[in-house]
Amino acid sequence: MTDFPKDIFTEPADIDVRTLDNLGPLRRMAGIWRGETGLDVKPKAEGPKSQAYVERMELQPIDPQTNGPQLLYGLRYHTHITKPGQVKTYHEQVGYWLWEPATQTVMHTLTIPRGMTAMAGGKAAPDADEFELVARLGDPCWGIVSNPFLDHAFRTEEFRIRVAFNADGSWRYTESTMLRIRGQEALFDHKDDNLLVRIGEPTPNPLAR
Repeated sequence: MTDFPKDIFTEPADIDVRTLDNLGPLRRMAGIWRGETGLDVKPKAEGPKSQAYVERMELQPIDPQTNGPQLLYGLRYHTHITKPGQVKTYHEQVGYWLWEPATQTVMHTLTIPRGMTAMAGGKAAPDADEFELVARLGDPCWGIVSNPFLDHAFRTEEFRIRVAFNADGSWRYTESTMLRIRGQEALFDHKDDNLLVRIGEPTPNPLAR
């Protein structure tokens, strides 16, 4: 259980508008990134299939956000993925990475244009070199919602993402999406992994400019 304040309406008196200075472990993710060694292990009728992919991800700081006394700093992101040498979109995803300094909580929201959205959460120190977030089907806070067909045929039971930062400024994410595929007894572990290298600096959030 979390001890929340009795006053749920009053916002913090002093808010530092410089989001880039208040992102905790997310600070090293701000900017524009490219990954050329992505690997996706996905389900097919004949069994697991591995697919290489190339990715461009942009994470830009947003102005501080409040929910009454709760204060969040964050990055708005968009990732676009193709197969090597192709132009057609292989995967696209949008959402936010959020940091709550008071509780040292990282939140990750994701939406994909297949009719699915999720919010994963976890704890991390402000200077953490790695952290892991989890979302589970049915969790009232860190949960998963899918459209009726996906829920019927490829139900996501759990989503897990691990982020690790490297000394050279690059970072790696490893995702595990546990799928309940109709007609299959065992859960399928849909994996994604990529190493991201910075190709552009972040733009300061509007209030900090």
